[in-house]
Amino acid sequence: MQSTRAQQATKPGRPQDNLGTPGTIGYPDGGDFTARLTAVADAVEAYLAERLGDAAQDGEIARPPRLMQAMRHAVLGGGKRLRPFLAIETARMLGGAYPGALAAGAGVELVHCYSLVHDDLPAMDDDDLRRGKPTVHKAYDEATAILVGDALQTLAFEILADPAWQPDPGIRAELVLGLARASGLGGMVGGQLLDLGAEGRFGPASLDVEATLQLQAMKTGAILAFSVDAGALVGGAAPQERAALLAYGRALGQAFQVADDILDREASSEAMGKRTGKDKDAGKATLVDRLGLDGARAECERLVGVCEAALAPWGEAAATLREAARFTVARKT
Repeated sequence: MQSTRAQQATKPGRPQDNLGTPGTIGYPDGGDFTARLTAVADAVEAYLAERLGDAAQDGEIARPPRLMQAMRHAVLGGGKRLRPFLAIETARMLGGAYPGALAAGAGVELVHCYSLVHDDLPAMDDDDLRRGKPTVHKAYDEATAILVGDALQTLAFEILADPAWQPDPGIRAELVLGLARASGLGGMVGGQLLDLGAEGRFGPASLDVEATLQLQAMKTGAILAFSVDAGALVGGAAPQERAALLAYGRALGQAFQVADDILDREASSEAMGKRTGKDKDAGKATLVDRLGLDGARAECERLVGVCEAALAPWGEAAATLREAARFTVARKT
């Protein structure tokens, strides 16, 4: 009798090779860090483009063309894909199957993209430019942008829950639970509310360093940390390995946000593909305000050290993840 996984592999629109194959088979090729980052980004782009096609899938009634066009506008053709890169490279290091790693990374990326669409809305940060092109509410309208965010979020969980990509139901359940917690009220969404409060929207606010770190750990760090944890789940990490990788992911998430705050002060809008200087103008809580630019840079370096220490058990096998931490604080966009 044909296995369930084999049956899934022959469904229309499903990849028919490498499903469930352990080790490094199927992973995008790449030499140095930049080449590997680009190769993974290209693979994620292709996967997301297929998932965002116009044709209705199993269980769907129809896909409204305007919604699909706006979703593709929000997702495709931009971004470093750092979050799926972390998931995929963590799973690769541990010998996890590529299709599950790709799906897990893509799910995280869809939640990230939904958060950007909603973050850009007039009621939130009110941005006109994202990744060098008009934000979704500018290219379409506010109602469409809200629905795009909703649809991207639900599609993310659909992918994580689909046995076509991850045959192990226990891993699927942990991925769905982990992403829900990282992106929800105690993670990204809660952090976004704290960020709005730090602007003084709900009354006077003045956050100290500890409160600022908590805000950033929720708004930005939780999803980045889960990206690593998703790769650990797909790779079958032992409890102590998963804990070490989570420590790496949390430190990397914090470093990413501090580096982003520095870029908001120093980089041009042209280089970033979005408006810069807006955090200071809005009175947002950042470590740059609390520590100064030199102090923020020193904190980035300290956090890279935390990342490297957490990866010590894997030796040279963790070289790409170490480089990802350095890239996070050295990036110019």
